[in-house]
Amino acid sequence: METISFERSIPVRHQVDVLVAGGGPAGCAAAWAAAKMGRKVLLLEGHSCLGGLGTAGMVPTFMHISDGYHLLCAGFASALLERLYQGAVHLKTGETGAGLSIRAEELKRIYDELLTEAGVEFYFHSQLIGVTMEGRKIDTAVFAAKSGLFAVRARQFVDCTGDGDLSVMAGAPFDMGDEEGHTMAGSLCSLWSGIDWKRVQKPDDREIARAIEDGVFAVPDHSLPGMWKISDSVGGGNIGHVFGLDATDEHSLTKGLIRGRQYMREYETYYKKYLTGYENMELIATASLLGIRESRRIRCVETLTFEAFRTLAVFRNEIGRYNYSVDIHPSNPSLEEHLKTSGNFSARHLAKGQSYGIPYGALVPQNTENLLVAGRCIGTDKLMEGSIRVMPGCYITGQAAGAAAALCAGNAQAPAGLNVQTLQKVLLELGAYLPNAKTED
Repeated sequence: METISFERSIPVRHQVDVLVAGGGPAGCAAAWAAAKMGRKVLLLEGHSCLGGLGTAGMVPTFMHISDGYHLLCAGFASALLERLYQGAVHLKTGETGAGLSIRAEELKRIYDELLTEAGVEFYFHSQLIGVTMEGRKIDTAVFAAKSGLFAVRARQFVDCTGDGDLSVMAGAPFDMGDEEGHTMAGSLCSLWSGIDWKRVQKPDDREIARAIEDGVFAVPDHSLPGMWKISDSVGGGNIGHVFGLDATDEHSLTKGLIRGRQYMREYETYYKKYLTGYENMELIATASLLGIRESRRIRCVETLTFEAFRTLAVFRNEIGRYNYSVDIHPSNPSLEEHLKTSGNFSARHLAKGQSYGIPYGALVPQNTENLLVAGRCIGTDKLMEGSIRVMPGCYITGQAAGAAAALCAGNAQAPAGLNVQTLQKVLLELGAYLPNAKTED
């Protein structure tokens, strides 16, 4: 392949305490937390809105926000959920909060409001393209925008890109997929009108098997995540798997978006012909952001493993607790893969009141000195990425990473050396749920 040398001088447009790369749920929580602690914070997002998959990605529902007794993602998410649902979300009733439907346009505005009120400076259409390094420290992060290339100098950086882009650019090692590199399928979410929710019945494997036998689908996908009620006649579709995706490659993402849009006709046929209540459904929109469930997992100074889930682990340095099931979607469309993943999902649930701890070290990338990571790409094994990757998990890790970055920026220290008891104290002040925090020796 031919290569060229491309060199130019670019302006250092911003100098801040904390730079957050990526404005998804983790990035919003990180920027909010750091700003609440009085730091000068800049958040840069490559897309046209904050919120990531819950807004641009049209994911129609939140997964577990509660263990049935406690709001696990408390703090930033408390304020967000209260505004989104016009009042406090009731969590004392034994419910986990899973299945709370999302109105994406309202959620976009709430993210804008919360970050603006916290004093966060943020911009859209600003794509991270590189870094400059001084040893193991990031000196500047380089972005491309409509106004041209520019650099940002910060004391601390937080990688909330979802794919660990900033961490990899800074030299952190990573893993991706299983032993053979296979990752979970993605999905292109969608919005539908004309649904008669009073007549809708929950589908089962028999309908999808019959549609596959009838040749409805170009790719015989046996798994169907589902359709969630958004309003009286509108549904949010997390339907159809896009297999073989590499979220770090634009060619793969392009093919995935094309395939996902093509699948909408097939799923419209399926819902209208094989299920009740959907006879008059009509496609309103598909998401502008492809739903990615799995890509890079950054190697951090600690790794959150399935053992923590199985044993309900408590860590001295934990920055939060979470409890969503280990939700691994199929990596290929075979019936064998469907049965394996759906069976494993059924077996990997936690009971009411149970949760696992998240260690601070899983937010600190190896081989770096002024960088933290949050969201689905933190330091986990493959199984635990299947649990922590959802939005409430991202709020927990994002809030902790933002608070840690603020502390490190103020003390001019590396994240690996941060006093975690101090961090836990700050997180409690921000409203986090930390029942095992030891803020005093």
